[in-house]
Amino acid sequence: QVQLIESGGGLVQAGGSLRLSCAASGRTFDIFQMGWFRQAAGKEREFVASIRWTGTTTNYADSAKGRFSISRDNAKSTVYLQMNSLKPEDTAVYYCAGRSGRTSGYGYWGQGTQVTVSS
Repeated sequence: QVQLIESGGGLVQAGGSLRLSCAASGRTFDIFQMGWFRQAAGKEREFVASIRWTGTTTNYADSAKGRFSISRDNAKSTVYLQMNSLKPEDTAVYYCAGRSGRTSGYGYWGQGTQVTVSS
């Protein structure tokens, strides 16, 4: 099993920045890819960004391109999401997720961290 713990959420004004962290523990050797997802109140969870556990491949949702940046520190088993130029519509619970190389979907999830952007 892999355990994921997010941190770094909070309240920020529009135009501000936040950096989310996701610390992985347990069977981290099983991780192929890490992702960030978010779920706003009353809406479905949506993909934000992903990064391979090795290499440099990243992917972003259109809403995140140019404003958000995903990175990782393998020595710390931690993935980050740097969020700049935040907008009120970025308000959501942000979840970190891990995907095994043996599966097609994300099987490991964190508990989520709230991000609130005020106008």
